[in-house]
Amino acid sequence: MMTKEWFSSWFDSPYYHILYKERDDKEAQLFMDQLSSYLQIQPEHHIMDLACGKGRHAIYLNQKGFEVTGVDLSPQSIAFAKIYENAHLHFFVHDMREVFEERYFDFILNMFTSFGYLENHDENIKAFQAAARNLRKGGIFVMDFFNTEYVKKQLLPFQVKEIDGIRFEITKTLQDGFIIKDIDFMDEGHEYHFHEKVQAISLTDFQHYFSAAGLKLKQIFGDYHLNAFDIETSPRMIFILEK
Repeated sequence: MMTKEWFSSWFDSPYYHILYKERDDKEAQLFMDQLSSYLQIQPEHHIMDLACGKGRHAIYLNQKGFEVTGVDLSPQSIAFAKIYENAHLHFFVHDMREVFEERYFDFILNMFTSFGYLENHDENIKAFQAAARNLRKGGIFVMDFFNTEYVKKQLLPFQVKEIDGIRFEITKTLQDGFIIKDIDFMDEGHEYHFHEKVQAISLTDFQHYFSAAGLKLKQIFGDYHLNAFDIETSPRMIFILEK
């Protein structure tokens, strides 16, 4: 069931969306409210939601009156998101390692750890460089990633989640610079196994990526309320980067 790039199958699976259905839309909307206010986004600006999934951030930003393009590698997620398309909201299947539309966007948002799934630093740099090329001069790239040092300290080796009658057994390990999550469950008499493999990217590594892409770090926030970042206690690393 796993492929060379595992995320191609897992993110397209309906079970991915079942497992993560408890994600807090109110928290996401509050974050978008605060972020759009902080960035002073205007209706005439063009926003890309990079690795948008089913488009929850993009859809909400569009409801606030903004021009938004959502892109994601998952055809299933984009097919769902396209239901919400309108004249100012569009969705496309797209690989973040490739340039989408050069020097077009005022803001690019990469939310909720929608990064770290590639195999190595070179691939990460390629994704950052593509994002930078999509930005206009002076444009802003917002990267929302977990605080790696905090997550490593809080890592829960095993947990069970019961969702929609499915018992998900989840094992987490730290291996070779990756946080590995193995997910086992049964549904309708069939056994399933998926895994997530997310790079445990350090702050220093991120700073290297920014430099390689010609992006300047303007600010780091530590949570969705835009509180100051503390490497020991903050759950998130929310980078504000300028081209």
